Amino acid sequence: MPPAADGVQTMADAKEAPAPQTSAPQSSAPLASAAGRITELRVSANLMTLDTGVYCVFPAPGSRSPDPATGLPSLGITRCPGMAGRPEAVSISTFRDDGWLDNTAALVRVTDGPAQVLVTIYQAAGQPAENAPRLQVLRLAGDPAVAGSDAAAPAAKERDADVMAHIQGAGDIPGQFGEWIGKRGSRAWIEGFGLSDKGPIASGDVEYQGVLGRGWLSPWVDNGKFCGSRGMALPLLGLNVRLKGAAAKEYTVRYSATFIDGSAVGPVEEGVACEAPGLAALESFLIELVPKSDHSESATDGAARSSASRVSAPKSPARSSRR
Repeated sequence: MPPAADGVQTMADAKEAPAPQTSAPQSSAPLASAAGRITELRVSANLMTLDTGVYCVFPAPGSRSPDPATGLPSLGITRCPGMAGRPEAVSISTFRDDGWLDNTAALVRVTDGPAQVLVTIYQAAGQPAENAPRLQVLRLAGDPAVAGSDAAAPAAKERDADVMAHIQGAGDIPGQFGEWIGKRGSRAWIEGFGLSDKGPIASGDVEYQGVLGRGWLSPWVDNGKFCGSRGMALPLLGLNVRLKGAAAKEYTVRYSATFIDGSAVGPVEEGVACEAPGLAALESFLIELVPKSDHSESATDGAARSSASRVSAPKSPARSSRR
């Protein structure tokens, strides 16, 4: 009797090897069926060595856009196996939950360099190597141990919080619509934020983006999810919010912000990025939900009424959010 290992066939074997000749022709059917389900890809992997610091890794302008159906070509960034990768020294955050860089970016934090990350490029089999996405690496900070020291700050928990922001040196800070989140003049930047899906807006009825650079915004994120990063020493440079579904029929949204260079912008109408002229880091922001029924009333009457207890008029930016 042959050893058990002889009866094991890899996917490559099923795809490339001819079916064995046996007295029962139907036995080749499983192999032919398996071959039809396997698609060959062109894959290349590269080791990237980084010194201590915080880096933004993103596809270079002009890189080939992924095919809508297959998502190829695509990029993935992971920690390396083995000692060279030093997984205890490297943390990676992406704007997509699945880790792919689909016209987005990865934030890589190396606390004790040099250390390596693994960059893997996936292409359709017929694509030439020169069509692979090209990467740019931007160093954002030199000492993440200091700049990102708030990573371990406990998340503030408040059941009725409509808005939450992760603030440098303070951790997660909750608040409400109509309140300022963060403190003007503090020069502590906001690294990320999120809106609740348990408040006056139903899940999926509002989405938002963070401003990452000039003309560069993060992917849209639905309420209930976090936009940005924690402990990576990477500030957001503004925000963009818009309503959908039932919420868009009932409310309009507007928002204002202050920045660490002392500038203030807003209120801005929904769907427009709220950012400083000089692209300074975001320091505080306010998001207002305005019932559409109020637009038919006078400004005084409209400011006095609210259809939900947590849809409120804006407070002074000098007043900090609840901590």
